[in-house]
Amino acid sequence: MIPPLPDHMLRQLGRTEGDFETLRVLVRDQDTRRLLLLRALLDAAEAAPAAVCPPWALDRLRQDWALLETAERADRTAVRAVLLHPLTGPWAQRCLRGLSAAVPGPELHADLAHLSALAAAAAIRAGIPFTARLTAHDGLLSLPTLGALRTPSEELDITFRDGELAIRQAGTCEPPLSAHAQPDGTTGSADPRWLPVFALPAVQAGIGPVPLNDVDPYRTDGSGFQPHGLSAATHIDDHERKAWAESWAGVAPLLGTGGEHRLTEAAVLLRCMVPLGPPPGSGPMGESPAHCSGTRREAFGAVLSSRPATPAYFASTLVHELQHTKLSALSALVPLHHEDPEPRHFAPWRSDPRPFDGLLQGAYSHIALADYWQRFALAARRVTHRDLAWAEHARCREQVGAVLPVLAGSAALTREGRVLVNEMITLYHRLDDCPPPTGHLARAEAYVATAKVIWQQRNGPHGP
Repeated sequence: MIPPLPDHMLRQLGRTEGDFETLRVLVRDQDTRRLLLLRALLDAAEAAPAAVCPPWALDRLRQDWALLETAERADRTAVRAVLLHPLTGPWAQRCLRGLSAAVPGPELHADLAHLSALAAAAAIRAGIPFTARLTAHDGLLSLPTLGALRTPSEELDITFRDGELAIRQAGTCEPPLSAHAQPDGTTGSADPRWLPVFALPAVQAGIGPVPLNDVDPYRTDGSGFQPHGLSAATHIDDHERKAWAESWAGVAPLLGTGGEHRLTEAAVLLRCMVPLGPPPGSGPMGESPAHCSGTRREAFGAVLSSRPATPAYFASTLVHELQHTKLSALSALVPLHHEDPEPRHFAPWRSDPRPFDGLLQGAYSHIALADYWQRFALAARRVTHRDLAWAEHARCREQVGAVLPVLAGSAALTREGRVLVNEMITLYHRLDDCPPPTGHLARAEAYVATAKVIWQQRNGPHGP
C-alpha cells in the first residue's frame, strides 16, 4: 500500500517498540486496506448474480453507499470513525465470503443489510438528516460506535434530524425511542432500551477514549476463538462496567512503567476493547485469576479480553495483544518470511504444534512481555509485586529463548524478517543485564523443560 519501511523503523519494531511516526505508517496502511475492502464489497455485490444478491438487496446497498458519500462530504472524520472501526472489518470480510460463495448462506442478506446501520451511524456522526429502514440482529439493533437498541422487532424505521434520533417498529405509529446525538460523538437516551457504548478513558491526553464494545453483532463472529480456550463475547451490566473502569484506572501508569513506547502503542493502535466472558472452566468473575484475550487480523485495533484480575495484568494484556496487532500490520505491509504454513514447531506457550508464522507471532509478544515484566520488577516497591513480576519475566524470557534458534535459523526469512529477528535477539540478550533472582530463573527453566516433554509426548519427539 505504501513504500516499505526504512530500516530504522524495522529495528524499532524488532525491539517491540515503535515511535509515533513508525506506528502511524502501520495505521495508515491498515486504514487504506479497510477502505479498499469496503469498495471491493460493493463491487462484488454489483458483479454477483441475482440469485446471490437480488436487485432489491443491491438497490439497498447503493442507497446506503450514497448516504455514506453524502456524510463523508459533510464530515470525513466522522464517517471514517465508523468505517475504520475495528469491528467493521469482520463484517466486511464475512459479506465478501458470502458474495463469493458458490451457494451463499441464508445469513448473507442480513449481513448485507448491516451496511444500512453503518451508513446511519456515519450520517448521525456527520449531522446529516436521513430516514432509513434498519434490520436488527438477535434482538439488538446496533448502530456501530454509537450503541444499540433492545428490540423484539426485526425491521425498524429510523429518522435523524437536528441532532435527534427516533426509532420505531417498521410500519407502525407506536411512540418511538428518542435519543440525542452528543457533541462528543456519543448518543444518549433516557429510554432503558437504549444501550450506549461504554468508553474507558484515554491512556494519553489528546486522544479519544477507548470504547468497551459489548453490543456490536460482529465482535467475535467467525473468530474461531473457542477451540483455543477463549470464551465467547459477553454483554456487561453496570456492575461489570464499574469493575472494568476500576481496573482500567491503573493501566496508564503501569504501561508507563514498561516504557514510554508502551503508552505510545496503546494510544496509537488501540481503538476498542471487546469484553469476553471468563475462560471456560474458570470460577465466577472476580474469584479466579484465569484470563483469556486475543486479537483478530481483520479487526485492526481491537483487543478482545476477559476482565483482567488486576491493573498490572490489564496492562500486560495490552502489551501482549498490541504486539500481535503491530506484527500483523507489519506482515501485511512487508513480507517477513516465506516459510510454509505447516504446524510443526514447539512453542512453550501452546500445547499444539505451531506454524512458523505463529511461532514468530508468539515469540514477538512474549519477548515484549518479558521486557515489560522486567521493568515492572525493577520499579516495584512491594515485595509481592516484585516477586510476581520476576516470575512472569523469567517464564516469558525462557519461553522465548526456547524458540529463538528456530526463528534465527530459518533460511526463509526475508531481508526485513532478518532485521526483525536480529533485533528480537538483541532485546533478548539485553534482558540479561538485569537477571531475575535465581529461584525464579530455576522455576522458569523447569516450566519450559516440562512443557517440552509434555509436547513431545503428545506430538512425537520431532512434532508432526
